Amino acid sequence: MQRFKNKHLCLVVFFVLMAVTSVQSYAQAADSLYRQVCRPLNYYLEGGTNNDFDVLKKAFHTNATMKFMSADEYKEVNALDFFREKIKPGPPQDRITRIVSVSVSGNAASARVEAEYEDFTFIDYMNLLKTGEEWKIVGKIFYKRETSE
Repeated sequence: MQRFKNKHLCLVVFFVLMAVTSVQSYAQAADSLYRQVCRPLNYYLEGGTNNDFDVLKKAFHTNATMKFMSADEYKEVNALDFFREKIKPGPPQDRITRIVSVSVSGNAASARVEAEYEDFTFIDYMNLLKTGEEWKIVGKIFYKRETSE
């Protein structure tokens, strides 16, 4: 009878160790995927904060679009063309940036990022695709929330 209990205990320990190892492997893979998706988001935030178009452009696919409302009018532009025109070298922006959320399904992801200035906050919703070996922002919509809202 003692032998049976030891075999049973060994099986239980084995299955518990397998479960723990599987959970750790899954957590490591999820963490790695999260970091890969965040890389272009960080390029976007860093490039915008430091007025560095060369860093910012690493975040976007060449055909990425940016859609937004301007004075109650719908606008759609190529994101890189827009930022190439707007970003000029200069001192860093006085803002706080953060990645609020990231959701990934296979080779597609979406994220919410924010850039908080003294009087307003840009709330950006990014769509990303894994293109080859790297993730790129392929679409951006945004809202400018005034501090008083």
